Amino acid sequence: MLSESPIGVYDSGVGGLSVLRAIRDALPHESLLYVADSAHVPYGEKTQSFVEQRAQALTDYFVSRQAKAVVVACNTATAAAIAQLRRRHPDLIIIGVEPAIKPAAHLTHSGVVGVFATTGTLASPKFAALVQREAPEVRILLRPCPEWVRLVEQGELTGPRIEAAVRTPVAELRDAGADVLVLGCTHFPFLRDAIQAAAGPGVPLLDTGAPVARWLRHQLQERGLLRSTGVGAMQLETTGSALALAPLASRLLGTQVDAAVTPERWR
Repeated sequence: MLSESPIGVYDSGVGGLSVLRAIRDALPHESLLYVADSAHVPYGEKTQSFVEQRAQALTDYFVSRQAKAVVVACNTATAAAIAQLRRRHPDLIIIGVEPAIKPAAHLTHSGVVGVFATTGTLASPKFAALVQREAPEVRILLRPCPEWVRLVEQGELTGPRIEAAVRTPVAELRDAGADVLVLGCTHFPFLRDAIQAAAGPGVPLLDTGAPVARWLRHQLQERGLLRSTGVGAMQLETTGSALALAPLASRLLGTQVDAAVTPERWR
C-alpha cells in the first residue's frame, strides 16, 4: 500500500458524492475512486444482510484496486456493516459516516434535535447506541425521508416539487421544538437550500462530509499514507448506468466528470 494508492468511496447511489466533494476539497492531492451502487439503490429499504453483502463486495473490489482507505459514504451501510468490514480487513483504513448527533446535542438550546434519515439508519441498533452515548439528555425526533433520496437520484434539487417534499417533514420537527436539524443521509446535503428555506435562516443543518474528510486526513497522516503533492485524479464508477450517472454527478460535484461501469463480478 503506497501513498499514491487511491481512496475508495461508495454509496448506494449519488448521495455519497456529498462526502466525496468534501474529501476532494480537503485532500486535493489524493486519487479518489467512487462507486455508486445504483443497481441496488436505495439501501435504506433493504435488509441488513443485503446491505452487508453489498458492503463486503464493494470493499473487496476496492482492495482489488489497491485502495489505501475505504469510506463508506452511507449512513445505512455504516450502521449495517462497518464493524464487519473492519473485522474482514483489519489492516485497511475504513471510515464510516453517522448522523451528527454529538455536535447537535451541543448546539441545541431547546433540548430538542430533529434527525432526517432513512428508515434503515433510524431503525439500526448502532444509531440507538449513538443517541444514548452522545445525547442521553436530549430529546431526539426522528423523521425518515426516503422520498428525498429518490428525488436526488432523479436529479431534482430545486423547484416546487422539492419545496413540497421538504415542507411537511421540516415543519413537523420544527413545530415539535427542534432547533437543530441533522441531515442523517448523505443524499440530503444536496437539498440543503430547500431544507434551510423551510426551517428558517437561523436553524443549524448538520451533515458529516467535512468531519469525515478531516478524520480521513488524520488516519492517512498517522500511517504515513497522506499524499502531499501532485493533482489527485477522480474516477467514478457505477453498478447501474454510466450514461445516467455522469451528467448527474457532474452537476452535483460542480465539475465535468465521466463515469464507467463497475466490472460485472462486483455488481
